[in-house]
Amino acid sequence: MKNRSLISISDYSKEEYLQILELAKEFEENPVQKIADGRVIASLFFEPSTRTMLSFESAANRLGARVIGFSGASNTSVAKGESFADTIKTVANYSDLIIMRHPVEGSSRYASEVSHVPVINAGDGANQHPTQCLLDLYTIMQTQGTLDNLHITLVGDLKFGRTVHSLVQAMCHFNTTFHLVSPDELKLPSAVKLHIKEKNLNYYQYTQMPDALQQADIVYMTRIQRERFQDPLEYERVKNSYVLNKALLVDVKPNMKVLHPLPRVNEISTDVDDTPQAYYFKQALNGVFVRQAIISKILGLK
Repeated sequence: MKNRSLISISDYSKEEYLQILELAKEFEENPVQKIADGRVIASLFFEPSTRTMLSFESAANRLGARVIGFSGASNTSVAKGESFADTIKTVANYSDLIIMRHPVEGSSRYASEVSHVPVINAGDGANQHPTQCLLDLYTIMQTQGTLDNLHITLVGDLKFGRTVHSLVQAMCHFNTTFHLVSPDELKLPSAVKLHIKEKNLNYYQYTQMPDALQQADIVYMTRIQRERFQDPLEYERVKNSYVLNKALLVDVKPNMKVLHPLPRVNEISTDVDDTPQAYYFKQALNGVFVRQAIISKILGLK
């Protein structure tokens, strides 16, 4: 993995996923390891972020690296008309690794092609979010003791949800059964379903959430993303399609955990927060350990 960009979850193999998860466990047990002293990491967030940006910066700081960059392009030369390629080439001269979020699908792949240092995709539009996927795998392993033969229920925006696209693709390596809950307008894209079909795995589609909760080991809730809709009326029609509350958790499996990439709006009621099933805040913390592992692998520190 040394000096290799991470743009799509398919850039890494199943064996490499497991290497990262094992290293993440080491960082969870001992999070402050100053092995990146003298390294400079560029954090370029052209699109708003809280957890991803701060967890990457926390991971870099715990490794002893210096972080440079920006949040929002309005205060950069991009606002003056500088090309995207010129921005990436310039920042690559100042850093050992670039972490980038951008609203345009494919932007991270293009950045990796013009940069002479590795690029980590921290989310490119509705396409992919590979580091979120790896922290999701780590959390699933942590809660279930395995990644194999699980039933995963994915709820909400499966069309534009880049975290869902990455997670489905990765979990196809582990004989997963998928339960897909969404409005008809937000079904999982055919290109993502193709990964399930190629592995001859089972998937079931629902429009009602209660129908898909009882058999789930993991319930992965997602936000209906206002920013992905060109038509505001379409967003208004589907925005409150699914709300998970405490009453819906009565007959679930004892091992079932609720995950969410966050931020949530109203798709998980706050009365779920104190239940044994709620695991989304610990999931967010896991992002630091997993991103420490990814940075360490790419920089050749571990």
